[in-house]
Amino acid sequence: MIAAGVRAKILRRSQVLPREFAGRDLDAGLLADLPAGIDPCGENGEFHTLFIYAGPMFLSPIPVQLGEIVERDGFASPTL
Repeated sequence: MIAAGVRAKILRRSQVLPREFAGRDLDAGLLADLPAGIDPCGENGEFHTLFIYAGPMFLSPIPVQLGEIVERDGFASPTL
């Protein structure tokens, strides 16, 4: 996905992934920063939603401006 040029931001599951990962781009830097034991694909519930805002399937990137982090039902997400 990253190698294909897809740009995405992640949401996180509060019980597994630290809060500061909410809203970060899913990129090589994020993968390098993941704590030990975290699945980089989110297959164990570390994060469950990707907001894809750019990539080869888009005519142009969707402009994204992140707001505050909101927590509901054990999940955190930046407002867009």
